[in-house]
Amino acid sequence: MTLMVCKKKRSKIVIEKKTKWWKLKKEECCEDFRQKLRQALGGQVVLPDDWETTAEVIRVTGRKVLGVSSGRRKEDKETWWWNEEVQDSIQRKRLAKKKWDMDRTEESRQKYKKLQRRVKREVSKAKQEAYDKLHTRLDTREGQKDLYRLARQRDRDGRDVQQVRIIKDRDGRVLTSEESVQRRWKEYFEELMNDENEREKRVEGVTSVEQKVDKIRKDEVRKALKRMKSGKAVVPDNIPVEVW
Repeated sequence: MTLMVCKKKRSKIVIEKKTKWWKLKKEECCEDFRQKLRQALGGQVVLPDDWETTAEVIRVTGRKVLGVSSGRRKEDKETWWWNEEVQDSIQRKRLAKKKWDMDRTEESRQKYKKLQRRVKREVSKAKQEAYDKLHTRLDTREGQKDLYRLARQRDRDGRDVQQVRIIKDRDGRVLTSEESVQRRWKEYFEELMNDENEREKRVEGVTSVEQKVDKIRKDEVRKALKRMKSGKAVVPDNIPVEVW
């Protein structure tokens, strides 16, 4: 008797590639972006009235000048302190390990062990330098952001799972399978969208009042942009406040 066990197919996690808007913090990247954007807009200082066209030009220029993320899922390893020297040494160590696995000679083994010791020294040095740099920046806003980002990463790495997929049904029973969780979310949103809105009932019978609304002035837009914080998530148009 032949027993066949079907392996459950894992759902593929698709991570959207994002424009590296955070590079605008660097003065040279910011200036390069401004020049390329001005060229793309035909040398105009004032933006065109067609917002969709302007927004698309900004997005395309941002991708060309600043680049986009790989779209790959972030590794669980803590690598915020990595530098080019460490990455280069680790790559050479991996190649040496492959060579030793293939020929199993004493020479390749000694070379691999030597690179392994070198990587450990460079990792220790890079970590110490990164922590020293972080400590000196703690009094700045950017340093505090780095510290919070590091704390969030360590909190995620300490969990057993990356995503929580458990919810309860109407009766309070815990649902664990992906199919039952999806069905429950579907039921929830169907109830949410189809129920009568009590707020709409309250406004029935109220007469509408039409009045003239002044156009939004440029100085009002400038003040609003200055009050917005940088480093926040982009809105649906995929253009952060740093662009302005």
